[in-house]
Amino acid sequence: MPTPSTDAARGGLFVAFEGGDGAGKSTQVRLLVEALARRGVDDVLVTRQPGGTPLGQALRDLVLHGDHVAPRAEALLYAADKAQHVELVLRPALAAGRVVVTDRYVDSSVAYQGAGRDLGVEDVTRLQHWAVGGLLPDLTVLLDVTAATGRERRGARGAADRLEAEGDDFHDAVRRHFLLLAQADPQRYVVVDAALPPEEAHALVLARVGQALDRLGVQA
Repeated sequence: MPTPSTDAARGGLFVAFEGGDGAGKSTQVRLLVEALARRGVDDVLVTRQPGGTPLGQALRDLVLHGDHVAPRAEALLYAADKAQHVELVLRPALAAGRVVVTDRYVDSSVAYQGAGRDLGVEDVTRLQHWAVGGLLPDLTVLLDVTAATGRERRGARGAADRLEAEGDDFHDAVRRHFLLLAQADPQRYVVVDAALPPEEAHALVLARVGQALDRLGVQA
């Protein structure tokens, strides 16, 4: 099982938020960044995939809102977004010693395209890890949401994108694979029940991030 990058010169702390659509990732990212700022950790880069670069934003618009994107093309577009994002944004920020918080990373592609689109988990994993040059998060927060709960929350947000509009069978497959990833790599993952009130979920997230920050000499 791949492990977080051990490049000693990398520095920084890399946290990724993962989970199904409607899990509350954006809320938890915001709460974490606010909590870190209150504790004096204010050199934080907040980003997302797809869309963390100009090229990534163009790819995001295409892959989420295009009329039709074939499943294999979808996986390749997500890989291109990640390659650009890592090269231009993530590695430089980590090399500068910053805390990087991203809304989605490689595990989303493995779960959505590998399991949800049934392209093959091993093939998509190899593609995505090649695209990011082996750079994995120090900590991955999985906000676990059922397909039914995610659907209800997405409905309250308005118009759905291509992936959000998929049926419960698709989102069930995505959820199952996220949980398998977390089970296989418990040191990198923390699984949080997305049905918890946001502040309760945040407390669990902050506790694990605080542990990860210990190596930087900062208590969160």
